[in-house]
Amino acid sequence: MKIIMLGAPGAGKGTQAKKIAEKYGIPHISTGDIFRANIKNGTELGKKAKTYMDEGLLVPDELVVDLVVDRVQQEDCKNGYVLDGFPRTIPQADALDKALAKLGEKMDYAINVEVPDANIVNRMSGRRACVGCGATYHIVHAPTKEENICDTCGGELILRDDDKPETVLKRLRVYHEQTQPLIQYYTDKNILVEVDGTVDLEDVFKAIVRILGE
Repeated sequence: MKIIMLGAPGAGKGTQAKKIAEKYGIPHISTGDIFRANIKNGTELGKKAKTYMDEGLLVPDELVVDLVVDRVQQEDCKNGYVLDGFPRTIPQADALDKALAKLGEKMDYAINVEVPDANIVNRMSGRRACVGCGATYHIVHAPTKEENICDTCGGELILRDDDKPETVLKRLRVYHEQTQPLIQYYTDKNILVEVDGTVDLEDVFKAIVRILGE
């Protein structure tokens, strides 16, 4: 079962990807994890990626696809995997499809976690992070026992720059321009399925399980 998770930043696709991986016993793969593992292990692909990252440049699509394809050929992926945060653009999706076709493989599902922009802005601007231990909370959905004090270490909580409404709106604009076209791309491939991401986390997951099967 090979799955791609789609959805705007803050839609909760990462959380659902982890839950899918756990239930079906397949790895949850994010490009960030792949980069870190390859750099840490000093692989050839990792060294190439590091040269771009050290200069603050985006890692080219071709190299990202090589890293992803290398990862999905590892033993733990033999029963499938969940890709989270990749592909982000049509060229990446196309390159991934071509690389998988050479291996005689293809993606089975692209799951789009659908959440309106207004919900995402409210959701993300309510997040708070501890300056001490990095624990995260939400003023509505996961509040601390004492306002602005971390339950774990007693540190101060802050609204991260990433979660400020103006930053979230910028990220959503980039998503709509670059990543949203993937919805049509995977619709055309007949593998797109959509779930309502505005409901409770567990209900989103139940909807996904109904699609994937027990």
